[in-house]
Amino acid sequence: MSRALRVAQGSDREKTAERLLNSSADKFYDPEVDIDWAAPLQDGKYYAPDHRISLYGTELWDNMTPEQRVELGKHEVASIASNGIWFEVLLMQMLLKEVYRIDPTSRHAQYALTEIADECRHSTMFARAIEKVGAPAYGPPPILRQLGKLLPVVGYGPALYGSILIAEEILDRIQRESMADENVQPLVRMVNRIHVLEEARHVTFARQEVVRGMSELRKWELPYQRLLIATVAFSITRSLINPRVYAAVGLDPKQAHAVALENPHHQETLRWSGERIMKFLTEAGLVAAPGMHWWRRSHLL
Repeated sequence: MSRALRVAQGSDREKTAERLLNSSADKFYDPEVDIDWAAPLQDGKYYAPDHRISLYGTELWDNMTPEQRVELGKHEVASIASNGIWFEVLLMQMLLKEVYRIDPTSRHAQYALTEIADECRHSTMFARAIEKVGAPAYGPPPILRQLGKLLPVVGYGPALYGSILIAEEILDRIQRESMADENVQPLVRMVNRIHVLEEARHVTFARQEVVRGMSELRKWELPYQRLLIATVAFSITRSLINPRVYAAVGLDPKQAHAVALENPHHQETLRWSGERIMKFLTEAGLVAAPGMHWWRRSHLL
C-alpha cells in the first residue's frame, strides 16, 4: 500500500472516530437511571417473540403449556444476555489491547475507550436484567468459556473486528425485533432499545476497521483470518442458548438441545439474525476457505 493511501485512510479513520465521539456525547443512556428497576414485571407479557425461541415448531414445543413457553423464553433471554456479557468482556479485552499499542491522543484510541465505557454499562445492564427476571446467568458452556480466553491473545486484524461484528449484529437484529413487540416485557424492550442505540456506533466503528484491515492484510495472513472468524462465528451461535435453559421447564437438557440444533425454525432464526453481517463479511472477503465448514455449522449461511 502506498504512503499516500495509508495517510488518506488514517485521516478517514480519525474523522469517523471524531464523529462517533460526538454522537456518544450527544446521545447515550445510563441504565442505572434510565431504567425503572423497581417496576414489577407485567403478568402475561412474553420475554421474547415465540417464533424466536429455539424449540418453536418442534414436537417438544407443541407439548409445552403456554406457561412453559413463556418460562423458556425468559430463560433463553437470560442466556443470550449473559452471553452478551461474555462477548462484551472479550471485546473490551481486545479493544484495550488495541488502545495499549496506539497513540492515546488519537481520536481512534479515544473512541475505543468510549466504546469500552459503553460496554461496561451494557454488561451491568444485562446483569441487572437477568437478576430482575429471576433467571440464572447461564453464560456459555464451560468449554467455550475456556476457549474464549484465547481470543484476545490470538485475535488481531480484520478477523478480530469481524468477530466483534458477528456478536453485535446478531444481537442487534434479535433485539430490534423484540423491542418493537408490544407483547414483550417492557423491561426487556427497554434494555434492548438502549443496547441497539449505542451498538449502532460500535458497528460503524468495527465495519470501518474490517475494511481498513483487509486492505492492509498480507496475502499469507488471509487463510488464518478466514479460519479464525469462522470458528468464532460457530462458537457465538452455539453459545447463545445454553443447554441448561431447558431444565427450567422440565425438559432433558441434552435431548432438548439436540432438538433445537436440528430445528429448521431455530436454524432460520440464526441465518436471519446474521443476514446483514454475513453480506458485509462476504463482500469484505472474510467468508471463504478454509473456514467454510465452520460457517455452515454456524447456520449463518
